[in-house]
Amino acid sequence: MEQQLGFAHFLMQTDFLGKGVLAVLLTLSVASWYLILTKTLANLLARRRAAVFLSLFWKAESLKDVQVALEQRPADNAFAELAAHALKAIGDSERHVMKLAVVGGTGELVTRVLRNGIDQEAARVESGLTILASAGSAAPYIGLFGTVWAIYHALVNIGLSGQGTLDKVAGPVGEALLMTAFGLAVAIPAVLAYNLFARRNRMWLAKLDAFAHDLYVLMTVGATASDSAVESRPLRSTAR
Repeated sequence: MEQQLGFAHFLMQTDFLGKGVLAVLLTLSVASWYLILTKTLANLLARRRAAVFLSLFWKAESLKDVQVALEQRPADNAFAELAAHALKAIGDSERHVMKLAVVGGTGELVTRVLRNGIDQEAARVESGLTILASAGSAAPYIGLFGTVWAIYHALVNIGLSGQGTLDKVAGPVGEALLMTAFGLAVAIPAVLAYNLFARRNRMWLAKLDAFAHDLYVLMTVGATASDSAVESRPLRSTAR
């Protein structure tokens, strides 16, 4: 009777260790795809919301108008949160003038607030990337371990049966290579997604940092958002 080979046969023949390796690869795959889908959606929403806020910000007549707009709608993106924190810091500085002499003045206070906001956003956008990096680097080795163990298991069974013909050896060995294929199937999307998200995060934080510099100038020199010197700068590109 001809032996039926394939994944179903391999799954029935493998031991608990082999099934455990498959479970680990499946877990890494589900976690990777969950992060890929959720972070892609979150990034698209953040980009769209940031574009709306930046358009409103640079059309405002003054920072007071921006503050009113932020009070009417939630700060639903990193740029709006950064502006809200900076405006709040300026408002607090007016009530604590004496304390500002200790911390270095309004400029130093705004600098710390903006830097803290950027650091918090950096931590937020990088969440989950460790799992993608781990899946991309570890999955091939986990799959290779599963292949080595499955080949060992298959050869031991063949040796015990006393049937060492090519057809008896090639089938189990070929099935064992499925583990390596599964490992690569998990690793490749994770590595590609990690690289794309890392590049997006670098660009996003660079734009946020540029916006923070412009915000610092507006806060410290008391310029309005409609000032001609400000409008001449390509600030709306930060939303793209």
